[in-house]
Amino acid sequence: MESLNLDGWLPIRVWQEAGRWQVDWCWFGDMRLSKPFFGDAVEEALRLPFNQAFRRQTPLSALGQWQQQRPGLAPAVFIFHASRCGSTLISQMLAQLDEHIVISEPPPLDTLLRSDMASAERCMALKGLMSAYGQRRRGLEQRLVIKLDAWNIGELPLLLTCFPTTPWLFVYRDPLEIAVSHLRRPGMHMVPGMIGASVLDDAIPFSSSEDFISRRLGKLLQKGLERCQEFSGVVVNYNELPDAMAGRLATFFGLNVDQCKLVFAAVGQHSKQPVQAFSCDSENKRQEASQLLKDHVMQTAFGAYAALESLRGG
Repeated sequence: MESLNLDGWLPIRVWQEAGRWQVDWCWFGDMRLSKPFFGDAVEEALRLPFNQAFRRQTPLSALGQWQQQRPGLAPAVFIFHASRCGSTLISQMLAQLDEHIVISEPPPLDTLLRSDMASAERCMALKGLMSAYGQRRRGLEQRLVIKLDAWNIGELPLLLTCFPTTPWLFVYRDPLEIAVSHLRRPGMHMVPGMIGASVLDDAIPFSSSEDFISRRLGKLLQKGLERCQEFSGVVVNYNELPDAMAGRLATFFGLNVDQCKLVFAAVGQHSKQPVQAFSCDSENKRQEASQLLKDHVMQTAFGAYAALESLRGG
């Protein structure tokens, strides 16, 4: 088999053509992945003249071949979340550290997790994908942290089959506050039909946006609760942040005293909008919530939230 040279290249898309799985790669060189989401970093990299002039595509099997030739870091931590609840703040804090590679919601991972591949083939592809993301492109990296899309909590058992020793956490928040955020600006999974089939689906017609978002959020929190109970996930409430990154989460992420100081450099900015200062907006969101939204959240999502709080000991 011909040797590969994918130094500096990262997978940005996994897709099917004529029944065959393919991988699109983008050249990053030694560029740090410091943007809030992997897609943001891809957009920046694609503006480089090199990437505008050159494209690279390989069969899916190249992921496994590259892993054999150049094994990357295995994932050290998986971050699952209920969306709009502080997971991006956590990932951005960790991204301040040169020793950490932080990959936030990469589309190829979601594609593979929800594909119809045979289990063995999919697990091999997932291991190859993680190895590609875990390449030491700057020579300093020691830990790979992966933040998944919110709905990927449904695929957690598959992921843990491939990476059984990787610890994980589930970040959540008062569901009323999350729901207000999605009513303002809906996430992909809060728009009917946008992400395709997922663990959040049900067959009950919805009566309003408030109804739809509350039901989806309730399913997400319930699935997070069930997964935490079954697979020993660490539960983290938004209201613990950012202070927990110098406390129990410092222990979870293996941060030393100097690293704890560095991660708090990210707290001075909004996690998703770096030009804005980060501040807790819980009270504003609660005041903005309509009575209709409050009723739907109480009916469909608050029970799972309360159970998560009980599990956390809050």
